[in-house]
Amino acid sequence: MAPFFDLPRRLVAEALGTAMLVATVVGSGIMATSLTDDIGLALLGNTLATGAILVVLITTLGPISGAHFNPAVSLVFAMSRSLPRRDLGGYVLAQIAGGIAGTIAAHLMFALPLLEISSKVRTGGAQWFSEGLATFGLVAVILAGIKFEQKAVPWLVGLYITAAYWFTASTSFANPAVAFARSLTDTFSGIRPVDLPGFWIAEILGAAVALFLFTWLLQSAETSSSTLPSEAKL
Repeated sequence: MAPFFDLPRRLVAEALGTAMLVATVVGSGIMATSLTDDIGLALLGNTLATGAILVVLITTLGPISGAHFNPAVSLVFAMSRSLPRRDLGGYVLAQIAGGIAGTIAAHLMFALPLLEISSKVRTGGAQWFSEGLATFGLVAVILAGIKFEQKAVPWLVGLYITAAYWFTASTSFANPAVAFARSLTDTFSGIRPVDLPGFWIAEILGAAVALFLFTWLLQSAETSSSTLPSEAKL
């Protein structure tokens, strides 16, 4: 039986994981643009670092909190009753706080101001559709991975985000907390605060569609009356 961790430990794991994720996203973006003027090469470096850290974080922190690091994922698990709904608010606040801490950490490492307001424009229908699709795919991968190959979920998520960086116009934020944290850096990975609402709405809608579709899709004929697994630890 998997060990149970109390809420304070789970919230610290969510905050820590989100902080490390954002520090990697922002820090690798800063490093990449300091090493090359080639935007494609910089994006590749940013992509590989993000995919790699996701595998590490989900493997190491997943047994504690589920390794959501993402309010959209926590919302999906709360809606499917895999996460107690009373814990949802705490998870989201921990993820937001962790994301902010991750941006600060990245800025400290590269001698930048602790926080900056991003001027990076990311808006429009193509960007919003990309975010909806990116989050749909992320949730789909998580739910199907838990159902069929739970031990592979860290790799599935890391590889999916690595791919989604390149096949989506938005470079696949797919995470409201990370998007907010990235609005506080005026570097390669930033997003203007004014562009956040469009991203957030698209991400939540994409996650909800994935939940409803895969709740149905993953039910076999023998278990069509059951719900998704009650334990959704990554």
